[in-house]
Amino acid sequence: MDELIGLKPDIIINIAASPFHYKQAEVRKDVLRKNARKYNLPIFYVNHVGAQTELLFDGGSLAMNSNGEIVNELKYFDEDFYITESCTIETQEKSIQPLQSKIELIHNALVMGIKNYFNKLGFKKAILGLSGGIDSAVTLVLAVEALGKDNVEVILLPSQYSSDHSVKDAEDLAKNLGIKDHIIPIKNIYNSFESELSPFFKGLEFNIAEENLQARIRGVLLMAFSNKFGNILLNTSNKSEAAVGYGTLYGDMNGGLAVIGDVYKTDVFDLAKYMNRNTEVIPWNTIIKPPSAELRPDQKDSDSLPDYEILDSILFEYIENHKGPTDIIAMGYEKATVDKILRMVNLNEHKRYQTAPILRISSKAFGMGRRIPIVAKYLN
Repeated sequence: MDELIGLKPDIIINIAASPFHYKQAEVRKDVLRKNARKYNLPIFYVNHVGAQTELLFDGGSLAMNSNGEIVNELKYFDEDFYITESCTIETQEKSIQPLQSKIELIHNALVMGIKNYFNKLGFKKAILGLSGGIDSAVTLVLAVEALGKDNVEVILLPSQYSSDHSVKDAEDLAKNLGIKDHIIPIKNIYNSFESELSPFFKGLEFNIAEENLQARIRGVLLMAFSNKFGNILLNTSNKSEAAVGYGTLYGDMNGGLAVIGDVYKTDVFDLAKYMNRNTEVIPWNTIIKPPSAELRPDQKDSDSLPDYEILDSILFEYIENHKGPTDIIAMGYEKATVDKILRMVNLNEHKRYQTAPILRISSKAFGMGRRIPIVAKYLN
């Protein structure tokens, strides 16, 4: 524009494909506002809407007068159409879309992302493992909103360590949504694996090998359903888990699309509450109970991870804000905790290289938005 302004243009037309993240709309408007005022010209901003695999485009096209005031703003996450007169833009009445909260934006973006991923690839039906935990519950609700209840099925895969209330929570959620559910206990399958491995594992303590075995049994069963019936398996891992490697390759990390892989655990809780804003869709017990993988007796996520409020705050500074350990510790976090978390992030890069495509809702998603070498040494 610094060069074109010499030609004395009447308007600025900006045709864009601006990828979505939950802060992008305000950043975008601020840039447009500054340009309208700088050049004293109205701006017509036309933005792409829809999803292209990981990248989501939120629309929100707008017309802005030379004072930087939005005159007309089109829908977000949906195609829209509007005709305006450039000669009257300075005096037109303003028509602006209702302001959406961070969680509402994330929710709407993910629903659009699932819908477009399936429609553009010609898929219709999805399947996922429903554990009674909050991650699979939120993923399921998003899938049903995007694809319809007749196109989503769930499998409950309880082990000997699954609590009765987790199974009930999962069944209640499926009933609330009116979807088809199946239950396949994995205890006998696990015992058969354990029996075959016993000559080699004899005398060794139960550890992550046995925990991962359960996750991989579930992954095999889910993929069997996917192959037999043509349902695409949805991955239910959140960003906090993906960051620190709290997931099992070829187990709970299976799937054709990672729906909430860019959503921190604390935001997953907020998404669940948002989904229950009108009525209790997700059982309240799913939201309030301590998170657990239920792969050993009385297991809690907090046994091996800091509280999610602390974990997510540190991860956000490291991943989104690009801060190193020295800066994060200076913010008041314990050195041992910061060092542990950052080390876990770096050691688990190999897992993220093998995960499903992740729908991007933040400024720095894993996958194409954050490529770090698997083998690297850059933190003391």
